[in-house]
Amino acid sequence: MIRRFHSVWLRMCDDRGAQLVEFAVSLPLLVVFVVGIFDFSSAFTLKQKLTNVARDAARAAAADPATDLAQPSTSLPASVDDSIQLILNYLEANNIDDCGLTSAVGVSGPGPVWSFTVTPSTSAPCGISIKINRGYYFPATAAVQTAPADCRSTSAAAGQVQVVSTCVSIQYTYQWRFGKAASLLGSALTLPNNIAAVSVAMNEN
Repeated sequence: MIRRFHSVWLRMCDDRGAQLVEFAVSLPLLVVFVVGIFDFSSAFTLKQKLTNVARDAARAAAADPATDLAQPSTSLPASVDDSIQLILNYLEANNIDDCGLTSAVGVSGPGPVWSFTVTPSTSAPCGISIKINRGYYFPATAAVQTAPADCRSTSAAAGQVQVVSTCVSIQYTYQWRFGKAASLLGSALTLPNNIAAVSVAMNEN
């Protein structure tokens, strides 16, 4: 009887499967951490690249003659073409999909805004929206100037000195993986669909 009880006790105290149970419990948390690190670092890198190209594109267009500001919205100004080509070349050089961006739509004021857009869909999740405003106005006395995502500027206020500039806005659809990983822990996250960058450069000519 004592021998049988001792045998049962040894089986109950056996911890040979403890490591497997601990691994199974901690695996979802480990997956969330790993996916989160890679996903957020990729999003941050993309944000930096979009910021860089938006700044370069705004400077390139702002350095061109401003004679195209009076052109009708049916023709693509040379400065806007220079800006968009710079963006497309940068995306290609940095292995960022341009989503097949080829067409442009002119949008009426205030300020000539040009919009290049590829809308994502279920079959084609890649999406990008680029807006270039060659006649963007912002107050000359503003300490901090934050341009809106659509690069639209308001009309000059009475007695307010405003500077004519070029605004470039880029919004890129980002496919998050962290949300799916977080669902392993029963958490439902709502993450932004787009990563955006906006830059403004004062027109030089």
